[in-house]
Amino acid sequence: MSSKQDYKAIIRTVRIEDAEAILDIQREVIKEKDYFIAVSEEFNKTVEEHQEWITKIIEHDRETMFVAEMNGRVVGWIVFLSQERQRMHHTGSIAIMLQKDYRNKGIGKLLLNEILSWAAQHPVIEKVSLGTFSTNSRAIALYNKLGFVEEGRKVKEFKFCDDEYVDDVLMYKFVK
Repeated sequence: MSSKQDYKAIIRTVRIEDAEAILDIQREVIKEKDYFIAVSEEFNKTVEEHQEWITKIIEHDRETMFVAEMNGRVVGWIVFLSQERQRMHHTGSIAIMLQKDYRNKGIGKLLLNEILSWAAQHPVIEKVSLGTFSTNSRAIALYNKLGFVEEGRKVKEFKFCDDEYVDDVLMYKFVK
C-alpha cells in the first residue's frame, strides 16, 4: 500500500472534456451508497448533460470546479456552486467526490484547499458551506481540520432503510 506522500495529484480547473470522467466517478460513488443522496436507480445523467453543467460552471463568475488528476486520469473533483439570490451572492456550497482507491491519500485535502483558496481570492465569496452524512466521520474530521464548523443538523434527513436514518451535517467556513 502506498503512503500519502506517494500520491502526486495535479489539481487543475475543470475542462469540458472531463465530463465523462466526472460522471464515472459520480456513478461509482453513488453505487457505494454511503456518501451521496441519490441512489443508482434515480441517477441517469448523460455525458452531454454533464458537459452542459460544466459549461455553465465555467461561464459563471461565482462558480468553479477543480479536478484531481493522476497520470493523466481524473480521480476526483470538487465544485463550488453559488446562490442566485442577491442577498446570498456571498455564499455557496461545495461537493467533492473521489474514486475509492484515492481516498485517504491527501487528495481530498488538496481539492478542498484549492477551492478554499479560490473562494478567499474571489471578490464576492465570503462563506463556503457543505452538507455531509453524519456517518461520514473521516470527511467531517477533514472539514474540521480545515476550519469548517458545524452550524446545524437536519436530524434523520436521509432514510437508508426501514430503521436506518442519517443526519445531514451542515458545515461552513468563512474565507474572509
